[in-house]
Amino acid sequence: MKIILLFFAVLSVAGAEVRTMTLRQAIELAMKQSPDVVLARLDQRKAADNVEVARDPFVPKVWGGSGLAYTSGYPSSIDGAAPSIFQARTDMAIYNRPLRLQVAAARENARGAAIDVQSKQDDVAYRTALLYLDAGQSAHNVEAARRQLEVLERVQESVRLQVGAGRALDIENQRAKVDVLRARQRAAAFADDQVNAETSLALVLGFGPDDRVRPADGDAPSLRTTATEDELVTQALSNSNDIRKLESQMQAKGLEVRGYRSARLPQIDLVAQYALFAQHNYQDYFRRFQRNNGELGVSIKVPLLVGKASYAYAAEAEADAAKLRTQMNATHGRVAADTRKSYAAVRTAEMARDVAKADLDLARDQVSIDLAQMGEGRTPLSRVEQTRFIEDEKWLVFYDAEHAVERARLDLLRQTGTLLAVLK
Repeated sequence: MKIILLFFAVLSVAGAEVRTMTLRQAIELAMKQSPDVVLARLDQRKAADNVEVARDPFVPKVWGGSGLAYTSGYPSSIDGAAPSIFQARTDMAIYNRPLRLQVAAARENARGAAIDVQSKQDDVAYRTALLYLDAGQSAHNVEAARRQLEVLERVQESVRLQVGAGRALDIENQRAKVDVLRARQRAAAFADDQVNAETSLALVLGFGPDDRVRPADGDAPSLRTTATEDELVTQALSNSNDIRKLESQMQAKGLEVRGYRSARLPQIDLVAQYALFAQHNYQDYFRRFQRNNGELGVSIKVPLLVGKASYAYAAEAEADAAKLRTQMNATHGRVAADTRKSYAAVRTAEMARDVAKADLDLARDQVSIDLAQMGEGRTPLSRVEQTRFIEDEKWLVFYDAEHAVERARLDLLRQTGTLLAVLK
């Protein structure tokens, strides 16, 4: 049997690298190389670049070059400037309300991108912790199933001896054999669940599909919270990334509306130009000639007739803002309801865990009693093995109940927006 178990173990890890990590190590690694977090950070960088693009009209720019040209007769204008050996010009927006509001909207969008990064980090941390707990639960199940299999194998050997001695019917041997086969099937299923959980954990951390991440022994994170239900709801509403993102979108839409409405405001630009003229032909046509020429001033544009497009765009943006306000109200209610639901789920899971723990303690006490009676010769070995099997079954139920409690607590921390702070 040991050879068979070793064979399956070798097959399960062939070609895979198993990494053992604590939960904090897994969370830190997920924050660094999780694909979802990396993509969100790239979007954040793109939003920051859009801010620089929007600010560009307010940054002075200088162009230099030559407008040198051969002239015959009157020195005519080329692109609005006289032919020159060297010329330089600059321009910059000084007052442009629509463009200034576009810069503010771009900054708000960049803040929204940062909120998206935080949201992705929270989601990745939740999935990582959930898979970490699943992997640990699978390891507990495999261990309990292994103990059950060993007990049933001893029972099968005992029944075989009894049948050989004529003290039991052959059907009892067949029944023991079926129990062993069923236990082996169960142990193999738990082993597959462990491999799948460890592989899924490796994938969310950015490793390859052939790698596995195994929880470190004894690394049980404390996910308990002492806050009341109302306090948790308040935390959830203040920390909700969904609400913060909707608030940012509403701010951006408000700036967009103001930008469209400011289309009728005047615009002022700084303009400056310098040109070095050649002497050829200029002295023949102008009474006073000067080679170095420059100008510095402002260009003022006052919109007189802007059309209806700006009003239509503003109306569209206001409709979008109204939709966002509706979504905001619905999200407030959803976040509060989900938090209260998660709080109730934690209490229900904890009560189920307490029942499973009491049932396990009862089974363990029964094993102690049977062992004492077997030492006195009042209880057969088969009875002790049976109670041990029941104890292992109660361990499985307790592991499931404890796992349900940890999952419920994780979900509650995720709802309140404090999961990442607790896990780190």
